[in-house]
Amino acid sequence: MQTHIVPVGFDYDRLIAPLVREQLDVDRVILLEGAVGSEANVEYSRNLAEKLEKDYRNLLGAETERVVVADVYDYDEAFEQAFALINAELDSGSEVWVNVSAMPRTVSFAFATAAHSIMVEREGDRERIHTYYTVPEKYLETELAEELRKQVELLEDLQANEPAEDRVDERLSTALDLLDEFDERGTTIGAKEIDGSHIVELPVASFSNVKPFEEVILFTLGEHGEFESVSELAQALARDMGEEYTDSFRSKVIYNVDRLGPGGKGYIEQEDHGKSYRTKLSRIGELWVRAHSADDRTERNPDLP
Repeated sequence: MQTHIVPVGFDYDRLIAPLVREQLDVDRVILLEGAVGSEANVEYSRNLAEKLEKDYRNLLGAETERVVVADVYDYDEAFEQAFALINAELDSGSEVWVNVSAMPRTVSFAFATAAHSIMVEREGDRERIHTYYTVPEKYLETELAEELRKQVELLEDLQANEPAEDRVDERLSTALDLLDEFDERGTTIGAKEIDGSHIVELPVASFSNVKPFEEVILFTLGEHGEFESVSELAQALARDMGEEYTDSFRSKVIYNVDRLGPGGKGYIEQEDHGKSYRTKLSRIGELWVRAHSADDRTERNPDLP
């Protein structure tokens, strides 16, 4: 059972296209609608939610529910609402996907942070919680602004009594087409593929500090990429550190890899590989190494830039 929690703002494609293109299983969708803002904004978002509700059912066969976010600028309230929604779906046995592509940033950040917090509290459910973002192929705001500039130029020419009938027809046609797209698709068009996927899942870091020996393990994995077994990783560590490879040293590596793995801090992924575990950095582990590599190099080599 997969539940997608989708805050609805002024986008259409980014909220449904990635699910269709990636052929994901979507059993249930919770659409969040904002109730604060101008009457036009609220009405526009409501219309998009209605369209999405129909298309989730027709295209994906998903059960849909629409939930109101009373104040899209109240971070605390949005966080509390997100916390309750995500926990309820997990309790029902669902895998939860939170789309943070649309709606005001207060709501998106609140839902992403709530998902992060629940991952920490419900360690055993870490793999059942996902937050993701979809990159649009095109932003309509820039085209709308460019069209407005052209219409300003046309009005200035008309004001100067220059003949402009053909340009009036062209501007009218283009403006009507843009408005039709805006009414149909919202502020963006399409869902862009990044590194082979239309979904950019947002990794979640652990709240626990990384200890010195764990740092060495992470940097070694970052340098070598992947090891066929923990023993192979331990041997590489022993060589790099000038240590003797003993059963005691190997046990120390296994213990620390477990602490860094999916059931611990989440910086390492392991995959069954015969009688061993293929070991590599997780996405958040790769980001940790990338973020700390420059500092680590500088500490070991003060003369480096």
